Amino acid sequence: MYNPFIVTTETKVHRVEPDITVFEISGRLILGDLLTSVESAIRDLIDRGARKLAIDLTGLDMIDSSGIGTLIKRIEQMGEVGGRICLAGAHGGVAKVFQTIRIDRIVALDADLASACARLSSSAAGA
Repeated sequence: MYNPFIVTTETKVHRVEPDITVFEISGRLILGDLLTSVESAIRDLIDRGARKLAIDLTGLDMIDSSGIGTLIKRIEQMGEVGGRICLAGAHGGVAKVFQTIRIDRIVALDADLASACARLSSSAAGA
């Protein structure tokens, strides 16, 4: 049962060969210590050499302006090192927020992880 007072965010990282890193986020991406952990994890992936990153938001139920800011900062960081990020699987309220702020102007939005990986595979990391 949904409880608005319990805030959980879970993340998982895995690779799609040959060179795509997948970062899954589920739960809520909102202001707080968990958001800081997510931001650090993505920053570390980029710092350790990830240049094609698919962020899977299929399990994400809520995002606030802090969560959006975190994603935008990491998208900018990836651009600075010549890499590329795609966001995948946004739905419901998260998709509505992305549509409202027109985030598709700065990052590729894909309906699912397979589409995001195909996009990343079909182009050079910096394209």
